[in-house]
Amino acid sequence: MFEVGKDIFKHGFSGVRGEATGRKRLRVMYTVFLIAFMIFIGRTLQLGIQGTDRARLAGADGEWNVQRADIVDRNGDILAKNVASGHIILRNRAVRPQDREAVAQTIHQALPYEYSLADAIALVNSDRRFIRLKKYASDSQREIIQKARLEGLEVEKIQTRKYPKRRLFSHVVGFVGAEGRGLEGAERIYEEYLTENKDPLRLSVDSRVQSVFYDQLSFAMQKYGTRAAMGMLMNSRTGEIIAMVSLPDYDPENLAADPVGNRLFKPMRSVFELGSIFKVFNTALALENGINKEYYVKEPFIIPDKFGRMAAKITDIRSFKPPRPHLTVEEIMVHSCNVGSAQIALDLPDGAQKDFFERLHFDEALNLEFGRTEKPLLPNKWGPVERATRAYGHGISVTPMHLMLAVNAVTNGGIYIYPTLQKRSVGVVKGERVLADEISAKLRPIMLRVAEETSGKQARVAGIQIGGKTATAVKYTNGKVDHKRNVTAFVGVFPINAPQYTILVVLDEPQGTKESWGWRTAAWNAVPTTGKILDGILPLLFE
Repeated sequence: MFEVGKDIFKHGFSGVRGEATGRKRLRVMYTVFLIAFMIFIGRTLQLGIQGTDRARLAGADGEWNVQRADIVDRNGDILAKNVASGHIILRNRAVRPQDREAVAQTIHQALPYEYSLADAIALVNSDRRFIRLKKYASDSQREIIQKARLEGLEVEKIQTRKYPKRRLFSHVVGFVGAEGRGLEGAERIYEEYLTENKDPLRLSVDSRVQSVFYDQLSFAMQKYGTRAAMGMLMNSRTGEIIAMVSLPDYDPENLAADPVGNRLFKPMRSVFELGSIFKVFNTALALENGINKEYYVKEPFIIPDKFGRMAAKITDIRSFKPPRPHLTVEEIMVHSCNVGSAQIALDLPDGAQKDFFERLHFDEALNLEFGRTEKPLLPNKWGPVERATRAYGHGISVTPMHLMLAVNAVTNGGIYIYPTLQKRSVGVVKGERVLADEISAKLRPIMLRVAEETSGKQARVAGIQIGGKTATAVKYTNGKVDHKRNVTAFVGVFPINAPQYTILVVLDEPQGTKESWGWRTAAWNAVPTTGKILDGILPLLFE
């Protein structure tokens, strides 16, 4: 194009005759052409930049482009969503002199309670370059501004992340930062999906089930004066997390309202001694190694050191009354007998207990799909005293997540399944075998007896058989046992004949009540709390 122009400029339209006049005219035409072309290029670039900015900010008349996908529960209920909003702003220098009165009237019309007409006129005539007239203006307010189409009076469109369930899913869903990037929970873990897709991220959790957990755990915190309360429900076959609550919690839309410590997701980031639930694993080991005998449990069990002196004395709580002096392996677990459990552990082959704990991943932090857990506290020594006490959960601290996954593995047929926060089907489940199916099948009826006959009775719900195990473990103050502080828990599996779900409830430092005559054991707090949760969720799970 430029070569053609130069050629015309050089030779003209009339040849040699009138050469000077032709060149003069062409010079003028060429100059005009260049000026017009440069204006065209500049305007094109300007419109391109404005267009990009409008797309980013979702300009007044353009479509609103979603910058982050929704998060929904397994039934499509919205847990997180970007909401269109906008600030009304005034750029004084951009207002045309002839429009000043119209701009002032429009401001007063859109925001009559914020600005009188006199106030609006004063703002328009002020020396301020930029004025944010209204943050997060309503739809009707923004519409008035947009329809006026007055230069200098604009709607700065924004997207805000809203969490309709607020505290209910604070730890699961998490929140985004000022720049819109996920900082905690699913918002952080699935950042790539949320920013690159328009379709909602569908989680495995059920809002209805989560609500039951939240309500009952909140009630338990108040009734028993606990420091914290946790509850989780997992599909035994798929690994889907159906509910996951950690209290205290926080408001994802008002982070300043709660202490930063409330953001800690205790089921994965805190470790506890979880006591007698470890008897489930001890019994599984006994069955796996063919131990089939009775143990004397009426008196404390003494463990000697290499010199024959007492290295440890294993006793049970004062309220423990064995039905008879000698108990079988099954009865030791049913009646939660520490003395019997210690003797079973010492009858196991050398290395069997350590190997089994490693199979259940008690020796490592778990890198799960939705985050990393803390590493369990497992001392390196595996002498007689350590083996005996670990049989009933003393001297080993794990996260509640570790415990739930391990119980699920030994009761679901022996497969360790890693959990997921995404909805999935049975067909894609992957796991690793940690226990023979026949051993798992023998273990389940024993857990049923615990729930039907002893400490787990208050977790029973009509119409379904639930197997379970309680735990009451002391805590430590300055490295010493503190008998005034403890942790209680209940783990349940149901339906016990063909497990579909595993539930875990943990209460941190519950206090005794008049109703419990001052007792703080799991049977008086964690178990009834679990029973109320089950009563509320079973109709939802098996509808």
